[in-house]
Amino acid sequence: IGRTVARVREAVVSTQSTGDSHLEDLMPIIYTPTVGLACQKYGTLFRRPRGLYITIHDKGHIYDILKNWPIKKVKAVCFTDGERILGLGDQGCQGMGIPVGKLALYTGCASINPKYCLPVTLDVGTNNEDLLADPMYIGLRQKRVKGAEYDDLIEEFITACKARYGSSVLMHFEDFGNQHAFRLLSKYKDTTCCFNDDIQGTASVALAGILGSLRITNNKISDHTFVFLGAGEANLGIAELICLKMEKEGMAKEEAHKKIFMMDSRGLIVKTRTDLSEHKIHFAKDMASTKSLEEVVKTIKPTALIGASATPNTFTKPIIEEMTRNNERPIIFALSNPTSKSECTADEAYTWSNNKAVFASGSPFPRYDKNGAVFEPGQGNNAYIFPAVALGVMCCGSIRIPDDLFLTAAEALSELVSEKDLAVGRVYPRLSDIKEISVHVSVAVIKRCYELNLATVLPMPDDLETFVRSQLYSSDYESFIPTTYEYPK
Repeated sequence: IGRTVARVREAVVSTQSTGDSHLEDLMPIIYTPTVGLACQKYGTLFRRPRGLYITIHDKGHIYDILKNWPIKKVKAVCFTDGERILGLGDQGCQGMGIPVGKLALYTGCASINPKYCLPVTLDVGTNNEDLLADPMYIGLRQKRVKGAEYDDLIEEFITACKARYGSSVLMHFEDFGNQHAFRLLSKYKDTTCCFNDDIQGTASVALAGILGSLRITNNKISDHTFVFLGAGEANLGIAELICLKMEKEGMAKEEAHKKIFMMDSRGLIVKTRTDLSEHKIHFAKDMASTKSLEEVVKTIKPTALIGASATPNTFTKPIIEEMTRNNERPIIFALSNPTSKSECTADEAYTWSNNKAVFASGSPFPRYDKNGAVFEPGQGNNAYIFPAVALGVMCCGSIRIPDDLFLTAAEALSELVSEKDLAVGRVYPRLSDIKEISVHVSVAVIKRCYELNLATVLPMPDDLETFVRSQLYSSDYESFIPTTYEYPK
């Protein structure tokens, strides 16, 4: 903790004295992995509310509660029910750290005015027995509400937000449980300006990393076969967006699905299983079931291995060695957060693959310098995507956010990966350039919104980049020092 505080102080002092951005240094503190620990300790750290808390007992009065928020001109609402915080599971109303952190990145990464942003936690209880027994827990001490009562709360909340802040207010779903995330996104995406970052944001940033990897492997995405470990919101979202990109390259949707193999907690997703959700059925294969990832890799011989299972140490040495035997440059993405949940470390991926792996992770890993090889592993951080998409949508007043916008964002992000980045194995641009990255991605998103007739700011500006830059928020103080100049003697 002492070292962390020292780093923050050093960065703040340096920023004040030089005006340089230290967002890349502070990202692990503002966001993952530190934000996960902050949520776990939220009850003991609580000093003041940093967002709006709405409980299941407030049904019928949500609009009145929104009126208590001091800022009326809200343009983006980030909200969670705390059921699936990162890879940490149910954190109840202590999940407030996530909406607060996400909206901080709206400002830090995309220069969105913080007064336009509202973090909200919907407290419907928690099934975390440790929290229910914790005297410092600040939420409702009851089991989670489900069914119609839960759906009615979500419906009233979204309706109240649109009534209070306008029909184009951005509704950002964050860290909802699997049983609600897909269902709610499907229910509201055609009538509300909304997105789910765990599904769509993660998919977009992962696809951007894959597109960057293709410049190392020198082929098309449709040439690849993918094995996914984990079949939750993140991996299902990634798989669907990969298929959308393959379709864009001319491959039929059914053929694209054949390129995707998925494993969940019960093993390989195959057609003989009777426990599959509708989102998993598309990827079910006509083959024998197995729970062994190593067996799947040996049988399928994939070119890419993607993990979002929140289960550490699952990309083992034999698995990575097998990937290396089958591929000149195996793509290995260990995307689980926080760092303690990562499927493997960067050091393991590079070492076990004899420095051949094209690696990316969900949380940051240090520079690798061994055996004459130097790599700077890229972090597939959603912060590359969701602030930029939010900026673009807010600037043009888009009425909806279809998956196509996240495909556009991924393509725009991948364009910014330089040859210098690729030379050290980094498939993402540097986070230190995040504000310029966000402008570039948001311009691409806005252009696509106009092409899809989703934008309400009319007519379309002639210069989209100038249009975006004119709306950026700056935290720089104006100088009140009078102008000085030389006067003749």
